[in-house]
Amino acid sequence: MRHFEQRLRPLDFGMAYLPVVIALEENGALLQKQLAEHAHVEQPTMAALLTRMERDGLISRGPHPSDKRASQISLSAKAKARLPLAKEQLGEVAEQATLGFSERERATFIELLRRVVNNLDQG
Repeated sequence: MRHFEQRLRPLDFGMAYLPVVIALEENGALLQKQLAEHAHVEQPTMAALLTRMERDGLISRGPHPSDKRASQISLSAKAKARLPLAKEQLGEVAEQATLGFSERERATFIELLRRVVNNLDQG
């Protein structure tokens, strides 16, 4: 995690921001509640995270089309511009971490990690 964080910090990204950034990239604008579900965190935790991300210029809030009390959260132009480089940095760290692994070993490793995450999400 430290290696990922070191590569992302100059881009104003952090590992904590990634679930939000990826959810917004894949789904477009979302509500805070939806982002909390995607990231598997409680609403207060997500609220604090979004406040930091807004401060860092990575998200913007806009009005919800049908609920005046809610706001939709979107990636900012800054985040969209930096996301390809962030993904590249993550890929480089993952490549370094699995140096010397065969393609089959990498695939097995990723599958095992997915199973670990699924097990933790179930319990």
